[in-house]
Amino acid sequence: MNTSKNFFVIDNFNTVPVELLKYCGDNYILYDASIDESIPKKLEENAIRYTKIPRTGHNISTYFRFFVEHYDNLPEVMVLTKGHMIGRHCSEEFFDRVCNNTWFTYLYEDKSVVQKAGVNFLITENVYAEINNSWYVKSKEHPHQYFDNFNRLLKFIYKNPIEPEYCVFAPGGCYIVSKDQVLKNSKEFYNNLNKIMTYELNPNFPSEAHQIERMLPIIFSSNYEVNSWMNNEKDFEERLSHEKTITQMNAEAEKSLKQRILKKISNRNFD
Repeated sequence: MNTSKNFFVIDNFNTVPVELLKYCGDNYILYDASIDESIPKKLEENAIRYTKIPRTGHNISTYFRFFVEHYDNLPEVMVLTKGHMIGRHCSEEFFDRVCNNTWFTYLYEDKSVVQKAGVNFLITENVYAEINNSWYVKSKEHPHQYFDNFNRLLKFIYKNPIEPEYCVFAPGGCYIVSKDQVLKNSKEFYNNLNKIMTYELNPNFPSEAHQIERMLPIIFSSNYEVNSWMNNEKDFEERLSHEKTITQMNAEAEKSLKQRILKKISNRNFD
């Protein structure tokens, strides 16, 4: 097993990540969002430092929180990971090979993934591509409030971006990134993105977090120009409120259309 020289930013939920911490020694920060009340004690018993945070249901907001809190003193290379990444999103053998990478690395490996033409496929062993049709937005488990599809959110963030046919990302949202990749965006940018995907929901993990999960490689690596409101809190709030109204109108229009279709079907059945 290799001990990585990189700094680990760990989002932890209901686990004691002893195996993961063997890779980073003392070079980490662990944010614990566990709802299992026994976890803090177990972390302390294993001499694991942690910062308690509210649960948002996903790891991306934790990464962005770290960027904001340490924006002026970021490590040169960061491993953005979940406490249970090894064994869930990649194997120990894979992580052992890449944990010292100093370049942008997708921390994902799934040898059992079923590839379907026109739906999803692997570009390399750790780079996953999925058709960009925002299928996950319809999930009742992860409702949306501001954006009802990936492309709308992408165009909200960037000026004139290409609407991709496929989203290329690491399922699970774990990566190795450099300080320079993070600093290409402002502190306000990350704060504002967190507002899009950390609003109060029951259950947690809104659909917008799924959208941003698929957008992370663009956020870290694209050359798109950022819309001005992404770097201004007041302007951002106004724009986001407008987007929420559009999303509500879209939902009402879709509901109305379904009702009209059902009414037509019902009338035909009585003819």
